[in-house]
Amino acid sequence: MITIPPYLKPGDTIGIVCPAGYMPYDKAEVCINTLLQWGYKVKVGKTLGGGSTNYFSGTDEERLNDFQQMLDDKEVKAILCGRGGYGVSRIIDDVDFKHFEKHPKWIIGFSDITVFHSHIYANYKIASIHSPMAAAFNDEGYKNEYVLSLKETLEGKAMQYACPAHEFNKTGTASGELVGGNLALLAHLIGSKSEVKTKNRILFIEDIGEYTYNIDRMMLQLKRAGKLDELAGLIIGGFTDMKDTTRPFGKTVFEIIQDIVKDYKYPICFDFPVSHDTKNYALKVGAEYELKVGDNEVKLREIES
Repeated sequence: MITIPPYLKPGDTIGIVCPAGYMPYDKAEVCINTLLQWGYKVKVGKTLGGGSTNYFSGTDEERLNDFQQMLDDKEVKAILCGRGGYGVSRIIDDVDFKHFEKHPKWIIGFSDITVFHSHIYANYKIASIHSPMAAAFNDEGYKNEYVLSLKETLEGKAMQYACPAHEFNKTGTASGELVGGNLALLAHLIGSKSEVKTKNRILFIEDIGEYTYNIDRMMLQLKRAGKLDELAGLIIGGFTDMKDTTRPFGKTVFEIIQDIVKDYKYPICFDFPVSHDTKNYALKVGAEYELKVGDNEVKLREIES
């Protein structure tokens, strides 16, 4: 059975760290102020706006120690990752989850944070939250339904979402534990201790900034590894800022994916609002969901335990 960390109460503390790419402190100020307005305390780690001069928010050791400190801090009830980028897979094998396993807390984020989601679910069966991060609060983003879905999720509301039908959808109803995240990271984790578990589960994927042929290659990696064979259902999210080669690949991203998954019998939904774009609903990785892919609408509903 999946373990659901305690939901947050007013006065609880949320820690903010950057376990991967660098983020200037001022880019997180709106997020910090909003969390305070939501009624939480905020503890900022050293990796947010730290002294790094390269891509990462700190050395591997600095990022590991910052995350570990928040993980072991009894006052911190949730850890919001300031941003993703790249770097979690460089430290994941050195994170000590002993205290976390006994005292679970919410790990929040997306993109490179997919490594945490997949690792924690695969090894400890503890739920986490795939959702907008600190930058999403800027430019009045804190007012939109996607950022607010994180607030409601932290408060313990069983969320349900809907989106229009897509021509490539495969109709049907499925239920199962929800897993997934960034496609590049899910492919990257295959063969490791953080490998995504997909049998009888609903898988969701999204990505950004890839060449179209990379999407083809990564989807084939999932298929050849058996990750698509026994799914309960499949959710294709947004694929933003895609690139093509000088000599075109010849298909759109959705056409590429549809060609690879078309023979599977389970429900499949395309263009669901989970992405690197504004449209990025909070989803509990590991929680039980029901996916209904209808002729006119798709609904994803968390099943209350």
